[in-house]
Amino acid sequence: MAKKSTAAKAKPQKGFEESLWDTANKLRGTVESSEYKHVVLSLIFLKFASDKFEARKAELEEEGKGKYLDMAEFYTMKNVFYLPEEARWSHVLKHAKQDDLPIRVDTALSTVEKHNKALKGALPDNYFSRLGLDASKLAALIDTINNIDTVGDPANDVVGRVYEYFLGRFAAAEGKGGGEFYTPKCVVNLIAEMIEPYQGKIYDPCCGSGGMFVQSVKFVQSHHGNQRDISIYGQEYTSTTYKLAKMNLAIRGIAGNLGEVPADTFFKDQHPDLKADFIMANPPFNQKQWRADNELTGDPRWSGYDTPPTGNANYAWILHMVSKLSENGIAGFILANGSMSSNTGGEGLIRQKMLENDLVDCMIALPGQLFFTTTIPVCLWFLTRNKKAQTFSDERKGFRDRRGETLFIDARNIGSMVDRTHKELTVEDIFKIASTYHAWRGEVKDGAYEDVPGFCKAAMLDEIKANDYVLTPGRYVGVEELEDDGELFEEKMQGLTQTLFKQMDAAQELDVTIKRNLASLGYE
Repeated sequence: MAKKSTAAKAKPQKGFEESLWDTANKLRGTVESSEYKHVVLSLIFLKFASDKFEARKAELEEEGKGKYLDMAEFYTMKNVFYLPEEARWSHVLKHAKQDDLPIRVDTALSTVEKHNKALKGALPDNYFSRLGLDASKLAALIDTINNIDTVGDPANDVVGRVYEYFLGRFAAAEGKGGGEFYTPKCVVNLIAEMIEPYQGKIYDPCCGSGGMFVQSVKFVQSHHGNQRDISIYGQEYTSTTYKLAKMNLAIRGIAGNLGEVPADTFFKDQHPDLKADFIMANPPFNQKQWRADNELTGDPRWSGYDTPPTGNANYAWILHMVSKLSENGIAGFILANGSMSSNTGGEGLIRQKMLENDLVDCMIALPGQLFFTTTIPVCLWFLTRNKKAQTFSDERKGFRDRRGETLFIDARNIGSMVDRTHKELTVEDIFKIASTYHAWRGEVKDGAYEDVPGFCKAAMLDEIKANDYVLTPGRYVGVEELEDDGELFEEKMQGLTQTLFKQMDAAQELDVTIKRNLASLGYE
């Protein structure tokens, strides 16, 4: 009986995020998909902030500090947002059956932002009232979200799980538009495992909803590092996505500088003097007309290179990130496969110069169908300013001298389908790729590196030059070796020949039968 009871309790939790999604989905009829996510995620945020506030309030009461209950500093000192009465979830819930519910939610969100400087520009402004939401459907959604216990088990990260799940589902539902705010978790995890952002400044120039930052922090935590050893800088152009990112970080207690306002990275850089130790990014693929012919032609970010062409921003993003790298910095980012071989508008010359400057550390060809936005395969670039051997004081690793060398990994044939249209990289896939890279870098813990035909190859600049500076891994890794089955060639050839002769005899018999049938029908 005890086992049965345990199983019964576990079953609802297993599909918790999906159940919440199904309930929230009832609002879909009256709200555009692109706006719907802000409704749901804002409410989840408000519930989370309120639960944290109530827990801290109870703690102060237990400590006999009742006179401090309405002093904001006694909440912020514990990384808790202070909420006046009208901003609390309990207040919204109490009025959930009234027609003015959308107005009350808007008031709650604006009040939270007004009393917490860290949330400036993060929360929707009069969003619920403007959308004309059906109060009864909104009330049903609030009732469902009310069942989320956001503070009961910090290790379980319930709110983080829900937020991450919803972002993924919204990206899938919105198709191409979803790529503006979401990068598949498995791809972000791979970048984090490759560049290992343990300590220093992390930067994302097109941060979307902040997924790169979230996984960076998770990487540090999973490897028993200290979250305080990293600092986060980002920028996002789209206002609503900028708000998503700020909420995403706030929910997880992550402090980050995303700039004063949402802005175009090329024309209004929010971090002009930044030199980052780690850069993680998923820039818009093949962005057209990102500048006019006479704009940014003398920009210092292109110093030493040709100005990137107006018809495609891929190399503008690359050179922007190069300009942000610190002396020993490393960048990992996603681009369309065309970036590895294009010669349009001087891109080939820029790529050649980057290779001659020894910036290209590793290139990875990924399988198709990883993204909600496109089925075409994409690639990962890894750039670094310093390939020289280094030794760290913690003796955790020692790097080999990789000057003049680039690692190519062809991962197009790995990954597993999770539904009819989408593929994911498994934990094993990510480990295989990352461990290959770290072995090539010379890390003792990962053993010696060896080229593997069909999968990985370390190539020198002369070989890359012979391939016209094209960076497509398939050009270098060769073909996978077939396993020898132990059968002698002569024996195998004799068996195949006999099989062929039998098939030819059967074909002749079939031809005779077909002619006979045609004759019986009067066709000779």
